[in-house]
Amino acid sequence: MKKFSAQIRLEILKMLKQRGFGHLGGSMSIVETLSVLYTKVMNIDPSNPAWEDRDYLVLSKGHAGPALYSALALKGYFKKSILLTLNDNNTTLPSHCDRLLTPGIDMTTGSLGQGISSAVGIAKALKLEKKQNKVYVIIGDGELNEGQCYEALQFAYHHKLDNLVLFIDENKQQLDGFTKDIMIQQDISKKVAAFGFDTVKIDGHNEEIILKAIKNALLVKDVPSCIVLDTVKGKGVEMYEGEINNHHVRFNDNQLEYVNNLITELEEEIS
Repeated sequence: MKKFSAQIRLEILKMLKQRGFGHLGGSMSIVETLSVLYTKVMNIDPSNPAWEDRDYLVLSKGHAGPALYSALALKGYFKKSILLTLNDNNTTLPSHCDRLLTPGIDMTTGSLGQGISSAVGIAKALKLEKKQNKVYVIIGDGELNEGQCYEALQFAYHHKLDNLVLFIDENKQQLDGFTKDIMIQQDISKKVAAFGFDTVKIDGHNEEIILKAIKNALLVKDVPSCIVLDTVKGKGVEMYEGEINNHHVRFNDNQLEYVNNLITELEEEIS
């Protein structure tokens, strides 16, 4: 899992280096979660992305697409060389995830606050069809400023969607700054638990802890589960970790040199 995490980070950096800019902060904060899901948890078939018995992943914080695209390419959904077309004209890898363009994307996302509603709808449909597929959804803490998220939480609890696992990427930042400065959210774990979710808060950068939390969530019956990930925006790229402007970065020459050195370090670590 740790090696896969390093590989995801490497591919993100290579993609953003190619573009010269991109969504770095929120991509890096969910790397370990994606690593665990795609190496140890999700029932998937990269050769058949539309397999009816697959588990679903909805990346509600769709701007973190570079992280998900990297995981999908590494799992064989498409060639890794395609990663370098991120945001190009006519690319299959747009800035925000699009299920009609990219193999392995289960839901188009990016209008923040809406992904969780989509995931809840998928989970409800699977329940009605009496299917065993699981639905995993990743939302950002900044998204919780959206009232629609709480409507989705109510619906999920009311309909006993125990096939749903919600991840909240609590990296304490959003587009315009720190969440505490934009909208005080108090204790996110307590709020989600108050909606009836089986809720736990964990270190969002420890693969073993994440895996254990997911396994426990899958044992829960009759209520949905929530795993609050205590993370650092920009994790693994020290220059940008926790920086106020790390949501979308544009590299200058010094920053590009730093990125090149980090790419070399990751390649050596992986080899």
